[in-house]
This record gives sequence, structure tokens and C-alpha cells, in this order.
Amino acid sequence: MSRIAFVNGRYLPHANAAVHVEDRGFQFADAVYEVCEIRAGMIVDPTLHFERLERSLRELRIAVPMSRAAFLVVMRRVARLNRVRDGSIYIQVSRGEARRDHVFPSPAVPPTVVMTAKSVDPRKGEALAETGVRVITVPDNRWERVDIKSVSLLPNCLAKQAAKEAGAKEAWFVDAEGFVTEGGSTNAWIVTADGVLVTRPAEHGILRGITRTIALKVAERLGLKVEERAFTVDEAKRAREAFITAATTLVMPVVAIDEATIGNGAPGSAALSLRHAFHDSTEMVPIAAPTTVA
Repeated sequence: MSRIAFVNGRYLPHANAAVHVEDRGFQFADAVYEVCEIRAGMIVDPTLHFERLERSLRELRIAVPMSRAAFLVVMRRVARLNRVRDGSIYIQVSRGEARRDHVFPSPAVPPTVVMTAKSVDPRKGEALAETGVRVITVPDNRWERVDIKSVSLLPNCLAKQAAKEAGAKEAWFVDAEGFVTEGGSTNAWIVTADGVLVTRPAEHGILRGITRTIALKVAERLGLKVEERAFTVDEAKRAREAFITAATTLVMPVVAIDEATIGNGAPGSAALSLRHAFHDSTEMVPIAAPTTVA
């Protein structure tokens, strides 16, 4: 079956899905995006994703292109057309198509909206969580506004490629003071020798991950102590556990950082507890629900 993409109101085969050569997302990375998990035919936490999408659009002064209800209609249809039961939905909104100029188009042009969906075998993630993953560390060379989920991801791509070439799953960015900020596509966590979960505050230097937000709720429900503070690479390498969180990985144990083995080299109990209890605290919206726009 050919995959189907949504582009500006049309549902098209991937081979025919395209934006204009002068779309500002293409020429300036003047765009934002979201990735929502689909699990067992359910869209996970759409409200939190809508909230973050709208915030990113406000920060870049891009108009919100449609209501949340309309977004949900399209998301459900894209998922159904692609027969995705387990996988993800990708949403991208750019400032739109305009003659190439660094300043915003005046008058404003309609935003460009693209959505795609793809299937992922959940058994692969579960198998990976059973063994854990390795991460490497790289200097953080990104712009300061990483709190905006922008498509300006070239430093992230270079970091992820470095991780792949090193045989690792992820790269952790490290700031000029030696503190871990976040991963190339994940939030970073450690568990101290005293069993305290530590992750960097989301006010500055990292993206406020939706999976991170839910993991904090799950940790509270499980009675796990959490500290939102910065931690160094050295502290991470001496930690009892480490893990990463993202919509595409959920809670994924980390068993090595650079060449240092974390704990006993096996996935830790805190990470696995969070992973197993994760979806008990999420909003789950069926993709087969009635598709009416408010």
C-alpha cells in the first residue's frame, strides 16, 4: 500500500506530496513540528502536543493554521489511510510560501501544513529496552531557543550521525560548563546512588518533552523522588542508572555513556518501572473516533 501524506488540505501519495520551492520551511527552516505516538490504534497525548505546537507557533509569530479539532480530524484520517496501529504521526507547520526574503512576508501568507504517519513494530522498542542503549557526548552547538520545537535540526542531525558512527543510539549535548543539556532527539535523565531521578529543568537549554512531562507524573505516582537540576557528564557516568525519553523511544534505559558503563551495565529498575507504567498516565484518543470538526 502506498503511503499517504496530508499537504495543505489534500491527501496525496508520498510520491506526489510536495511543497513549493519557496516555502519558508524549506528555505529558512521557518517552521515547527510535532511527533505524536500511535499505540494500539490510539493517538497518545494529543492535547499536550497541541499545546506545545501552539506555543512554538506563537514564539515564531506563525499563525495557528487550524483548530485543535480540525488537527485531530486530519491526524485520525492520516493514521487510518496509512493503516497505522502502532507508530507515529509527524506534523509540520511552516510560515508558508513567499518570495525569498529574510523578513516575514507582508501581507502574511497562509501557513503550510504537512502531516505523515508511519508504522513501527513496538516489539523492536521493547527488545531494545531489555538490553539498553549507549549514548555519546558532543558539544552543544545549537541556537539558544531550543525550547521551540523548530525544524532547525542540523546540529541534531550531525550529533545523531556521530552517535551512529560510534555504534551508539543517541548523542547527549554538553554545554560550555560541562553540563548535559539533552539528547539529539530525546531528554536526558540519570538516577543517583540514592535513587533520585535527575533531569535538567525545562525553563532553559532543553525542549519541554511531552514524554518527559508524563515521566515526571509517573515518577510521582510511583513514589520516586525527582530533582530538576543540571548534571555533569562525570556525574552521569557515576550514576546508578541513566535513561532517555521521547515519543519515539518512550523511557529507554542507557547502559553506557561514551566508554563508561552505567551501573552494572544492564537496564535499571527505575527506568523500566517508568516505561512499564508510562501509558497508564497518558491521554489516549482512538484514531477510529467520529471525525467531526467543531
